[in-house]
Amino acid sequence: MTITAATAPFHSDAILSDDPNWWRQASVYQIYPRSFADSNGDGIGDINGITAKVPYLKELGIDAVWLSPFYPSALADGGYDVDDYRNVDPRLGTLEDFDAMAAALHGAGIRLIVDIVPNHSSNRHEWFQEALAAPKGSPARDRYIFRDGLGVDGELPPSDWDSIFGGPAWERITEPDGTPGQWYMHIFAKEQPDLNWDNPEVRADFLTTLRFWSDRGVDGFRIDVAHALTKNLEETLPSKADLDAMGEAAYLEGMHPYWDRDEVHGIYAEWRKLFNEYTPPRTAVAEAWVHADRRARYASPEGLGQAFNFDLLQADFDAAQFRRTITKNLAEADASGASSTWVFSNHDVVRHATRYGLPVSGPGSDGEIMAGQAGKHWLLDGGRQEDVDIELGLRRARAASLLMFALPGSAYLYQGEELGLQEVGCEIPDSERQDPSFFRNKGVEIGRDGCRVPLPWTAEGTSFGFGPGGSHLPQPEWFAGSSVEVQELQDGSTLSLYRRALALRSELQAAEVLEWLDTGRDDVLAFRRPNGWTSVTNFGTEPFILPAGALLVTSSPVDGASLPAATTAWLQA
Repeated sequence: MTITAATAPFHSDAILSDDPNWWRQASVYQIYPRSFADSNGDGIGDINGITAKVPYLKELGIDAVWLSPFYPSALADGGYDVDDYRNVDPRLGTLEDFDAMAAALHGAGIRLIVDIVPNHSSNRHEWFQEALAAPKGSPARDRYIFRDGLGVDGELPPSDWDSIFGGPAWERITEPDGTPGQWYMHIFAKEQPDLNWDNPEVRADFLTTLRFWSDRGVDGFRIDVAHALTKNLEETLPSKADLDAMGEAAYLEGMHPYWDRDEVHGIYAEWRKLFNEYTPPRTAVAEAWVHADRRARYASPEGLGQAFNFDLLQADFDAAQFRRTITKNLAEADASGASSTWVFSNHDVVRHATRYGLPVSGPGSDGEIMAGQAGKHWLLDGGRQEDVDIELGLRRARAASLLMFALPGSAYLYQGEELGLQEVGCEIPDSERQDPSFFRNKGVEIGRDGCRVPLPWTAEGTSFGFGPGGSHLPQPEWFAGSSVEVQELQDGSTLSLYRRALALRSELQAAEVLEWLDTGRDDVLAFRRPNGWTSVTNFGTEPFILPAGALLVTSSPVDGASLPAATTAWLQA
């Protein structure tokens, strides 16, 4: 991997403390760089665009920015196919631009978290190009997972495993002499060859990468597909039928050949030693889609320290589901020594303002209706906006977000949710889509482009203020009414709600516990934080009489002491 000379270690503004626990109850705002703000008019968001919006981020009241991949990339998977882990995509800026952005964020009291993609590089990475030019069995090929094919002449892939994006998880190469050759593994797109984490060179190089960005002032890392690094690739690989026969035991006991193997935690123990060399220690959060019983290992103090839970994201707007999910995840966090994470939207899922406005589609895994299922089926059906009850969806999304901000733990926001943005569905023509899942599963999935459409900053202009030119994904006309410019002038806008809630959240934070309160109704949830701060959410359709206390903020207008349907209120005793 290319080594680019780092600047001298970055010293942040004194406004940032050395508190090693700053992340435990942080409000973290995810930026998808190519869709946030464009400074030069080429239609692609960039680093300088983010720097220009630091005052907006400061006023929003967040504690940290999480930056999705900004590295050089062919964008076969939205930047998660990385050509060079220690550089900035020239379309987005330079390392000097990155340093200026980090300084601006730190000067505003905002930490910086960056995405690390360790399971796979891109197929344009210099290591992979070396592997293609090298012979079978060479050190260059050993950095990746190459295998001989099956069949008489190796014409069949080494196993019948499927890629996440559709099609086989193996791709055959042409050898340097022009003959058909070995196959390489790619859990995701063929442009994303899996790295071999049994290779010491791979492990050492990622330590170099983590130190490179830490020395530039990065405060933490979000680890992409953290559960997939280590593999057990025996001489004879199990078939899909074999894996199906193993059932849930393959996942509960760490026996799956490439998902959530126990060996991965040795890697993260090494990373933790490096993180702890810094003051304050660098933080990390795992994207690990694993069984809940195994999530705590990723979040342990000896490992990454925190792991995403996506349970609320997958839940319907339902009081029983929310209470059960919150209780379970707080218990898990307490057992691991981590703090919990809460998230409703990100760059991979249908925005929650849209999910909550959809008719439920069927039972989830625990026999209950799940909004995540509804969102998936909405995409499969072509994502027509007329299918969405926009008013109800936004009302529920505001209520759910305000509840989330009251919870102990880290709150993760996705750019645009503070504007109440809906998912952009079938308004994007097929010819302008970018997500590989759309092209590899055409007719089955519409892809993730709908939550990655560039943000509307103004009510007018060719890109609603995203930049002086157009935008890399088309923006619908209805974006104008949701723009920052419009909402800053509106009383009760979603933007004003987020600003008020995040400011209060920072003021009111206390010990990482809550006490459930009896509301006398199954469809109303209430809990108290240790300092007397109470959150009440009405998931039902009938009003609820609020307990005594001073109203601090409500997700929808409240008439006297009557809390309307799909509304959250905070009170101070």
